[in-house]
Amino acid sequence: MFLFPFFLLRQFSNVETSGYVGFANLPNQVHRKSVKKGFEFTLMVVGESGLGKSTLVNSLFLSDLYPERVIPNAVEKQNTTVKLDASTVEIEERGVKLRLTVVDTPGFGDAIDNSDSFSAILEYIDEQYERFLRDESGLNRRNIVDNRIHCCFYFISPFGHGLKPLDIEFMKKLHCKVNIVPVIAKADVLTKKEIQRLKCRILQEIEENGIKIYPLPDCDSDEDEDYKEQVRQLKEAVPFAVCGSTTLLEVKGRKVRGRLYPWGVVEVENPEHCDFIKLRTMLITHMQDLQEVTQEVHYENYRSERLAKSVRKNTNSVIKDENGGAVVEVLSEKDRILREKEEEIRMMQMKLAQMQAKFQAQK
Repeated sequence: MFLFPFFLLRQFSNVETSGYVGFANLPNQVHRKSVKKGFEFTLMVVGESGLGKSTLVNSLFLSDLYPERVIPNAVEKQNTTVKLDASTVEIEERGVKLRLTVVDTPGFGDAIDNSDSFSAILEYIDEQYERFLRDESGLNRRNIVDNRIHCCFYFISPFGHGLKPLDIEFMKKLHCKVNIVPVIAKADVLTKKEIQRLKCRILQEIEENGIKIYPLPDCDSDEDEDYKEQVRQLKEAVPFAVCGSTTLLEVKGRKVRGRLYPWGVVEVENPEHCDFIKLRTMLITHMQDLQEVTQEVHYENYRSERLAKSVRKNTNSVIKDENGGAVVEVLSEKDRILREKEEEIRMMQMKLAQMQAKFQAQK
């Protein structure tokens, strides 16, 4: 007869249900692991030449990503094609490492005929998705390098009265593939009223054309009021009117990064002068969300479409012969290669069996 150890029952009954177990420390474990592994982020900047894309990126991350850039002249721009230039830099701040890749698009919008200027950009984005899908389906999935575009800064010229046809067409092609953040370049050439008027016009045209830009996530009800106010200000600032500069100037006894004009200094990091701080805050505080939207929305859309095409392509079709009515099996390229490999293996096995038989006969 089995006797239940009642002393164990008494022991468990004495445990306080409100005691500390320890799983509250799990976020710290994730934090340590993430810091040790480091972070990856890929940013694409798109816009016409001369809008300050490179200067803004260098200002955002306090790095010189384009030390050897050669700027083409007007004659060279006439027949130029869009090229994609990816620059990767390792940034470390307080022990946290960030592998930042910035993909620039020199030549975009510079040619006389810009009707096909965004095809190379679309191909590049799809190539990164395809590479990630291939690596994810491979044998070694531990060290996958994520080069997918997590965010795209689209630079809008401040000298027009809104979006150009090229701007609208490009964003309509891209908004289902990448997170688009519209940016008004060189905002220091506009007054505050002009900036506000241009922002309203751009948002109106974006809505009229059904363009989906990156939506900042809504705050949870349990978030603190400071964070809610920060998110509200960021949403109101879209599209971000910015200007960049890596030049240090002295203003009233303090060093600031800005642009010197005859009438004064435009401070890049002064919220009263431009939205540079808001753009950087948006990028840093929502970097994880940008990656999640890329993974869960844009990449999943590409993956499902790619797999659906693969299934249709790999499905064997049956064709009837016109003369004898025979059924002919049409194989896909993948199945054909597999059958050739199987045939090679079968032939090698036959040769091996013949060699073994000769060896046994000689004995």
